[in-house]
Amino acid sequence: MKRLVILGGGESGVGTALLGKARGFEVFVSDKGKIKEKYNQVLIHHEIDWEEEQHTEAKILNADLVMKSPGIPNKVNLVGRLIAASIPVISEIEFASRYTDATIVGITGSNGKTTTASLTHHILKQELEVGLAGNIGDSFAKQILEKNYPNYVLEISSFQLDDIVDFKPHIAVITNITPDHLDRYDYKFENYIASKFRIVMNQTKDDYLIYDADDEVINKWLEKHPVQSRLLPFSLTKTIENGAYLDNENIIITIDNNPIIMPTKSIALEGKHNVKNAMAASTVAHLLRIRKQTVRESLENFQGVEHRLENVLKINKVQYINDSKATNVNATYFALESMDAPTVWIVGGEDKGNNYSELYRFVNERVKAIICLGVDNQKLLDSFSGMVDVIVETQSMTEAVKMAYKLAEAGDNVLLSPACASFDLFENYEDRGRQFKEAVRNL
Repeated sequence: MKRLVILGGGESGVGTALLGKARGFEVFVSDKGKIKEKYNQVLIHHEIDWEEEQHTEAKILNADLVMKSPGIPNKVNLVGRLIAASIPVISEIEFASRYTDATIVGITGSNGKTTTASLTHHILKQELEVGLAGNIGDSFAKQILEKNYPNYVLEISSFQLDDIVDFKPHIAVITNITPDHLDRYDYKFENYIASKFRIVMNQTKDDYLIYDADDEVINKWLEKHPVQSRLLPFSLTKTIENGAYLDNENIIITIDNNPIIMPTKSIALEGKHNVKNAMAASTVAHLLRIRKQTVRESLENFQGVEHRLENVLKINKVQYINDSKATNVNATYFALESMDAPTVWIVGGEDKGNNYSELYRFVNERVKAIICLGVDNQKLLDSFSGMVDVIVETQSMTEAVKMAYKLAEAGDNVLLSPACASFDLFENYEDRGRQFKEAVRNL
């Protein structure tokens, strides 16, 4: 019996444990931290061996196969020892994909991947049986075990792509590439770009890559590293023969001389970046032969994603907006770009090597006050203190929201768009977003 060791007892770890056990592995789950109650109950129920708050090397280095959680860097000593011992270390996406023949749509990118994945799933599920997994919802492994859909839309991070071997989506989407998580890639942008492009490494001429043709980083990489797959670019500025482009107020999507036309005014989500997300999702739908009418209606009634430019409440004519999912500068760029009123901006958290200069234009034009919310705000103070009249530091969400309430006047926006990771004061970006909404409701 082959031994499968799983490092990390979260959603992907427990899903892999269940699938591994069902496929005849002897399974052991090891987590350096505490395993959440809901997950250890599942492990106990299925009689799967596990440990928490430690890694017992004797029980790990005898594995035939190791699945590690995307949160664990490859630089960790234990991972190095596994690799030195020639024990394969793979991601959940790799493990799970070995047990399905489903058509897979894999979506990656620095920003927009959750919205694009959710929107793609929303369109496809009107006509196909399709699961949504990866960085979102129930784990891919667990869904293969319980539902085994014929189609999957997967939102995939660079960390998950770092540990694939044979994983191959039939349709790959790269929404954009901007510097993010550079702390995990030796602070080299090219390492991070290469990691994103692993999504196409096993594709053949029968597969597709949908990507943003306005993104210079992607274009340059493709020039130097040709891929096997058929290219279907999308653009807001160029005319595209095979792919999607903007013509006046219409999105034109053409695949093999079969065009479909979508009016941009039918997109429920606002902002230029959402036109791009809609182009990517509609191109996938067109490839999978979803009817035009279905695509159009789905774009009209899609509600968006929690913690992504989510309107929370209007209080005294001030709109409070939760964009907690903006964990990097580029995401915050889109948020500030879409503000149409003077904005009180709540920013900060765990910095990943951020360069804030690309935000200066919007801060000058649209931001009236900045509230720093982090353990260490020095870099924010250095970057922005000359640009706005008011810049203050806070240490909790309640304090930040009360301060915003004082500073905002009728007609203003209060925007939480942190541009940073959340781990200094919060469990994750969802926790940060929920605390924001709670604090706003308590006003």
